[in-house]
Amino acid sequence: MLIAEHVSKHYGQFRALNDVSLEVGGGEFVSIIGPNGAGKSTLINVLTGLARPSSGSVRFKERDIAGIGPVKLARLGMARSFQLVQIFPDLTVMETLQAAVVSRLRRGRRLFASLAGDGTVRAEAAEVAELFGLDVKAHALARHLPQGDKKLLDVASAFALRPEIILLDEPTSGVSTGDKTKIMEILVSAAKQIGLSAIIQVEHDMDIVFGYSDRIIALHQGAVLADAAPEAIQADQRLVDMVIGRRRGHTA
Repeated sequence: MLIAEHVSKHYGQFRALNDVSLEVGGGEFVSIIGPNGAGKSTLINVLTGLARPSSGSVRFKERDIAGIGPVKLARLGMARSFQLVQIFPDLTVMETLQAAVVSRLRRGRRLFASLAGDGTVRAEAAEVAELFGLDVKAHALARHLPQGDKKLLDVASAFALRPEIILLDEPTSGVSTGDKTKIMEILVSAAKQIGLSAIIQVEHDMDIVFGYSDRIIALHQGAVLADAAPEAIQADQRLVDMVIGRRRGHTA
């Protein structure tokens, strides 16, 4: 579904990505890991069309998506959630999800009229809210939510775009250990129920990475050091030390 071939990204003399190639197919849960400065954020921005590679290509469903931007990419079937929560603080939970549905249906010119009067928009937003356990807080202002629920709302908004593939940027950052597992369980369950084809996540918590991934891509200094199943990554202690910096059971 998603293919990056020989992607490099330069910022002046600094090379953030160096000849990165990867593929993500249907049914996969792929995690991207690496120490700070490894190039993870740059890779996400390139894969989601926010940044154009200096060289190489990125294709989604056989279409070149280099620099396409998040709106056009979402219409093609790929959505992204962010490490820093992107919710609208003065909208309610339901209004936030309705805004995502309106965007997908291309009814944004009459956004608030659509939120108030469109039965399809209301029904689809309510379905997503229920999937993520946010229906009981449907009328709460987003800014009043606990951090874990803010994370869930951000991810739920991306799901409301009904993507085929979703890229999650640190989906459990800034929340308690107990909430991390809750978020991941809800996320995986929701993905199955809406028929999401693939998930890519960037995540620092190694328990989450090893617990949920089908495949792990390890970055170091802008290059791919490994692309393998979790068991193979764990078995290579040198790789673990280089890319993770700490043994499993700790975040890095």
